[in-house]
Amino acid sequence: MLNRLGVNIRDRQIQLQTHDVAAVMVTATLPPFSHGGGHIDVTVSAAGDARDLTGGTLLVTPLQAADGEVYAVAQGSLVTNAFSAAGAGASVSQNIPTSGHIANGAVVEREVPVSLGSGGLIHLSLRNPNFTTATRIVEAINRSIARNMARVEDPRTIAINLSGRDPAQTLFRIGDLTVEPDTMAKVIVDEASGTIVMGDNVRISTVAIAQGNLTIQITETPQASQPGPFSNGTTAILPRTQINASTGSSQRLGILREGPTLASLVSGMNALGMGPRDMISILQAIKLTARCRPTLR
Repeated sequence: MLNRLGVNIRDRQIQLQTHDVAAVMVTATLPPFSHGGGHIDVTVSAAGDARDLTGGTLLVTPLQAADGEVYAVAQGSLVTNAFSAAGAGASVSQNIPTSGHIANGAVVEREVPVSLGSGGLIHLSLRNPNFTTATRIVEAINRSIARNMARVEDPRTIAINLSGRDPAQTLFRIGDLTVEPDTMAKVIVDEASGTIVMGDNVRISTVAIAQGNLTIQITETPQASQPGPFSNGTTAILPRTQINASTGSSQRLGILREGPTLASLVSGMNALGMGPRDMISILQAIKLTARCRPTLR
């Protein structure tokens, strides 16, 4: 690879150290209406035994699609938003140092042909499928532009009948409309970073929660045994192990009342002394409980 880049490493005097070279997997999403020469973001993840990609540089990497064609070429410096440090007896790590991204790190080489408005129809795809939001969009289009122009095909898709209209001009008028989307009660959990994001409409019925942690701490303090003076004995290392186990017995069963607002829900969890990791496991358990709710007949 270096020879193809014009770097001569065949000289015996050059000692190439390759312990900082990592095998990675590069992925990207080609957005619609991408043209040659445009830039897109790429994600880089370690595919081998690399421990840290912080400060690394991605060499020229062709990005292929499922059809085997190269659609973009990526290269540049990685940003991981993480750090990792280790010593002889301890190590510390924050976030994921083996995964990073490069903003505008790939140049589009091949375009995907798009025929806008072919067949006299344009389909709008909602990012969050919802019948209420789709119906509101259709009503706004039919009220502001033309009657019976739009219809709902499914919670994600809205069909627009052009009827001889210019597609770009029609999309411009549609994009200028104001529609209030339906806000769903949603909880987003990222277990990798310990992040929890809850919408304002999240409601949880009254539940009883007991969160206990089992912590085992093992401490090794070896001692040296010295032989007596003027004896033929040898120095021996005697192991000394101390084990402490904590089951979190000080925590009690708590009642989390039904929260009328997001603020009261968060306050209730904080009052029970829950950290982000505990909240993630509790929210996942509450979700399973909601799925197992019995049906009354």
